[in-house]
Amino acid sequence: MQPQPSRDRIRTRRTAAFVAVTALTLAVSTSAGTSRLGSGSATAGARPLGVPAGTAALAPCMIRSKLDIQMSEGIPTTTGYSRSTGTVRALTVMIDFSDAPGRGDAQDRFAEFFPQTQEWFRTSSYGRLDYRAETPIRDWLRMPKPFKAYGLERGAPFDPGYRKLVEDLVATADAKVDFRRYDLLNVLVTPNAGPSALDTVLSVTFAGNGEAPTADGVPVANASFVYSRQDDGSGSYEQTGYRVLPHENGHVFGLPDLYTQEGGGAVGHWDIMSEDWGANNDLLGWHKWKLGWLDADQIGCAAAHGTTEHTLTPLARAGGPKLVFIPVDRRTGYALELRTRAGNDETVCRPGVLIYRVDADVDTGQGPVTVFDSRRESGGCTRSPNVHAELSDAPFAPGQTFEDRTHGIRIAVTGQDPDGNHVVRVTRR
Repeated sequence: MQPQPSRDRIRTRRTAAFVAVTALTLAVSTSAGTSRLGSGSATAGARPLGVPAGTAALAPCMIRSKLDIQMSEGIPTTTGYSRSTGTVRALTVMIDFSDAPGRGDAQDRFAEFFPQTQEWFRTSSYGRLDYRAETPIRDWLRMPKPFKAYGLERGAPFDPGYRKLVEDLVATADAKVDFRRYDLLNVLVTPNAGPSALDTVLSVTFAGNGEAPTADGVPVANASFVYSRQDDGSGSYEQTGYRVLPHENGHVFGLPDLYTQEGGGAVGHWDIMSEDWGANNDLLGWHKWKLGWLDADQIGCAAAHGTTEHTLTPLARAGGPKLVFIPVDRRTGYALELRTRAGNDETVCRPGVLIYRVDADVDTGQGPVTVFDSRRESGGCTRSPNVHAELSDAPFAPGQTFEDRTHGIRIAVTGQDPDGNHVVRVTRR
């Protein structure tokens, strides 16, 4: 089913503010209880742990961006973002206002997102990310000003309204919270504050601002705000409404928005950074490499001329080869991975090899990734609500090929074994 008209409006307004949707910045010490909210050059960033920068075999596939790209698809991820493996503690605060008092128990708001978010990250990372949400303040935290007084919009990071909101949040929570103990901040705003998500989306992540308000001596440069419930009436909210938070937290780890002004048509439902409404979907294998969830021996780098064959195991299954990358130049290339209906990929209706182009020189919200459709104009195979249907049958099956004649690249899916693994043949002239 095609996206709802109201959702098209949401994407247009949401993407117009893409410059505000940036990754969170994190500095972490190894001492117990001294993780820091904030930015700093000392942070290791989200460098893939299994792919050191000097790995010769994979170096041609570690595309990089120019310096003026805000949030790049390049590998390794630049420093300044949250590490994406090990234990990460998320300070989670539920806030309300005098003109928008929290309805019901604040813990009910928390339960809209947890433990689903932890489970989503655990599944996607093959257990490598231990995401822990903590709520030292269990009730609604009342802000000292009415919601309307802050004049909040999805503008540039920490515009005056957001700066004042964060300052007030810190001042109000300071007696009960040691901000130095946490790696990132989630602010779950009462859903009756601001317009409905059917009209506009205010949910946003701010990051990397060394001039951000401070708390306990560290800058709160890394904060995700979630507002109105993204409920379109399809009846799926109870199962899928939480997914806006892992999307926003994806920016914490340095992942860009994959939707564009036109919506999710470039990537469809193949990555939560593209579409976070509707039924579940995982991250692209490229993103899992960026986040350190794949090891070097799980990546095939087809940089040399000639013909090579590669086996791909399902992305949802831990272990085995997961990604083949074919660099076109220092900035771009093609990625191959096998998507099946398992794990976080419950919407997959046509399993197969997903082929997509990654461009490290295209910024967040402008289409840094493009999925190629093996069955163009088919209408897709899904009937799930809020899923970009046309690309739902994009994967290539055995016997199908993709060709880039300009760069002399040919990709053929040549077979499938009894375990469901696929074999691809890459030819470079």
